[in-house]
Amino acid sequence: MGDFRRFKRTFDPNSKDSFRVSRSKIDLFTECPRCFYLDLRLGIKRPDFPSFTLNSAVDHLLKKEFDIYRADSTAHPLMKTYGIDAIPYTHPDMEKWRHNFTGVEHFHKKTGLTVFGAVDDIWKDNKTGQLYVVDYKSTSINGDVTLDGEWKVAYKRQVEIYQWLLRSNGFDVSDIAYFVYANGRKDVKAFDGKLEFNICVLPYHGDSRWVDQTLEEMIKTLRSDVIPKAPAVCKYCDYRLAAAKASMAEKANGPKKESAKKSRIPRDGEISKDAKTLF
Repeated sequence: MGDFRRFKRTFDPNSKDSFRVSRSKIDLFTECPRCFYLDLRLGIKRPDFPSFTLNSAVDHLLKKEFDIYRADSTAHPLMKTYGIDAIPYTHPDMEKWRHNFTGVEHFHKKTGLTVFGAVDDIWKDNKTGQLYVVDYKSTSINGDVTLDGEWKVAYKRQVEIYQWLLRSNGFDVSDIAYFVYANGRKDVKAFDGKLEFNICVLPYHGDSRWVDQTLEEMIKTLRSDVIPKAPAVCKYCDYRLAAAKASMAEKANGPKKESAKKSRIPRDGEISKDAKTLF
């Protein structure tokens, strides 16, 4: 059985130390305050998904590719194709900013939260010197890739948090962010041991003004001893509620009568009665 508790990352309302909150936890709060509270206050997190290793490979290779042009302070061909007068930004902390467990970091004085998030890339405008937040994405769909769709709202929040983090560290950051999107082709004749992609660059006009208010709502939630109500739509909360109702109904009906059998150790592939208990 999986262990969904992780006590080392829970928020202690009596502690005076700053509490670190990742970009993804801010997104979790906007999606479901209840799941956020269960995770960071009670240590009960949502089940993890398997990592998307092909997406990670594309992300890694794009970083390596843009780093070649970063070393020479020259524009990547994609920048020229899309009329973006910029070059990959060079900074001593770039590797730290890209690392998942460090990222770009800022201490939010009003809440006492330390917010961090790992950027994929940053470009610098050749004329204004402003920085562009850049995020790599990969998919495989028919037709052109766009930023439309309800589930892509999280992508937009993601780059807005990065914009907020960089501005909070004193950088001049453009409202424009760029998504470098790799779309896996399915119209080729054969696989031949390689994937082919069409690459496009999609601009997005971000607005990070929501972040400060959201952080204040997050700390208020974490300091409360009351678990937030479930939102109208959350498949995880719906599952927990359905499972709890089923468990209570089972207990109310009492144990089923069973014929007397000799006790034995379950064979491989069998599940014991205790293992089937939900709570």
